[in-house]
Amino acid sequence: MSTSATASVSTHILDTSAGRPAEGVAVQLAARSGRAAHWQALGGSATDADGRCKDLPALPEGTTHVRLDFAVEPYFEKKQADAQQDAPANRDSGAGVFFPEVAITFAVVPGEHYHVPLLLNPFGYSVYRGS
Repeated sequence: MSTSATASVSTHILDTSAGRPAEGVAVQLAARSGRAAHWQALGGSATDADGRCKDLPALPEGTTHVRLDFAVEPYFEKKQADAQQDAPANRDSGAGVFFPEVAITFAVVPGEHYHVPLLLNPFGYSVYRGS
């Protein structure tokens, strides 16, 4: 729950290549108070079976910018390994993961809630401010 002194953040990930939530993606949260300030690592979480991070750390008072770092490479490596085990004839080119991590930085104001969904596939992603 946000207060007038802090903003709050939530996120979820949808794997658009599978049309399903992306489970098990590590998400790290960092914040800073001002454009020139250093980033403060706040901790992280991992997406659940619904692709949601329900326990991201709270933002400190005075936060003006937030960064979400999504470690998507292990998710896609596991997905590729599972697919190869199920159907080895349908193997990918072996080029690996194109975007091994996704970092999203955005500005916040006190008292607002920011839900930032990540729509993800092996060769692209998009984000937006959700509700």
